Amino acid sequence: MRFLMVGAGALGGYFGGRLLEAGRDLTFLLRPRRAAQIAKIGLVVQSPFGNLQLPSPPHVLAEDIRTPFDVVVVGSKAYDLDATMASFAPAVGPDTVILPLLNGMSHIDRLAERFGSERVLGGLCMISATLDDEGRVLHLNDMHGLAFGERAGGRSARVDAIAAQFAGAKFDATLSENISQDMWEKWVFIASAAGLTSLMRASIGDIASAGGQDVALAIFDECCAIAAHNGFAPRPAAVERGRAIMTAPGSPMTASMYKDIVRGAPVEADHIVGDLLGRAPAASSSCAPSVLRTAYVHLKAYEARRAREAA
Repeated sequence: MRFLMVGAGALGGYFGGRLLEAGRDLTFLLRPRRAAQIAKIGLVVQSPFGNLQLPSPPHVLAEDIRTPFDVVVVGSKAYDLDATMASFAPAVGPDTVILPLLNGMSHIDRLAERFGSERVLGGLCMISATLDDEGRVLHLNDMHGLAFGERAGGRSARVDAIAAQFAGAKFDATLSENISQDMWEKWVFIASAAGLTSLMRASIGDIASAGGQDVALAIFDECCAIAAHNGFAPRPAAVERGRAIMTAPGSPMTASMYKDIVRGAPVEADHIVGDLLGRAPAASSSCAPSVLRTAYVHLKAYEARRAREAA
């Protein structure tokens, strides 16, 4: 089975590197700048689960793709998705499967519209990783999970085949028979954490120390209610875990969106927070803005200021 990993950033570099380490047939689709970095230092992964250095991992530029791949794994940021789809389109053949690992749900519709719904699986990953200035992948926590499955549920020959390829690689791979539910539960948590820590410009622990657990629970419960309105009410274990994480005293956790704001980078405001807010039931015009709505306006104001300063 031939895999095309779109990008070798923190996410793609980690999971793609682990698949190459396990002897799988995987090629990275790179942009010229990242290709130059890897030509200089190789693909380097520093992780609690073991470091990895691949001096010359297989890679290709978009204009050099000549044949389809069996599986295209997509982990780009949502604001880059249109350009990303154009870059890997030549790799999509009649039997190609696309496995996206983005947060939220609207990317599923965009991929399905471009390539056909039948080609698009559901997927998510659980990892904290970043690239350092030299392009090394730094794995920052003890999670490296990747879940995938048919969006309609159940199993199929193609996801069983992917599971067989993932088996033995040094990450936690899960073939989920309810991947849409899993994706919604992650979306609830990511939107809550991103909205809260970006709005407050603070860690979960600092918000808790300020007595803000009620605010944290308000945004989390609002996101849960939106998921329920759309037929994906988070399961009790996910609710219990999310409420505990969102209110944990002393927790240093901040969302990656907050980190992006701190370094002046683009954010996925519309894809993660705005799209979820747009799926909420209609609110009474007399209602005060919710915490999630306040967080979204904060993010859009950041985007407006960033655009103005870049002009």
